[in-house]
Amino acid sequence: MLAPEKRPDLPVSLTAAILRGAKGQCPRCGEARLFRAYLKPVDHCPACHQDWTHQRADDFPPYISIFLTGHLMAPLIIYFGAESPLPMWLALTICLVAAAVMMLAFLQPAKGGTVALQWWHGMHGFVPSGHDEARGPASPAAKGPWQR
Repeated sequence: MLAPEKRPDLPVSLTAAILRGAKGQCPRCGEARLFRAYLKPVDHCPACHQDWTHQRADDFPPYISIFLTGHLMAPLIIYFGAESPLPMWLALTICLVAAAVMMLAFLQPAKGGTVALQWWHGMHGFVPSGHDEARGPASPAAKGPWQR
């Protein structure tokens, strides 16, 4: 197993890391693909050698996808229920297809963003965390009295 490179083009903020992940890029270096399949992340980044096996996105990406889809679908559903001249079966078909397409479209970016979030905060074994790594080596004066 290769160790991560020392200082690739690290993101400067959590937002930058999440945007990289949502675009399907490695949140650490932004140069390689994060996913080898639709929702399956690569084990190691081929560019910066970051180990992505620690990620545990679980149910959070589907939750994000459902949340966004529901909020975007609400006006469409209200329109079809209140004012649409279309028959109900056609309105229901349109809504179900639109919801399925949105859910699938949001799912991979949500997973990429979730993996980036976990890496940035050092969750589930990502050591050092992206935040610590981007900040660089801490000076002795920056440490608190409880740290050595």
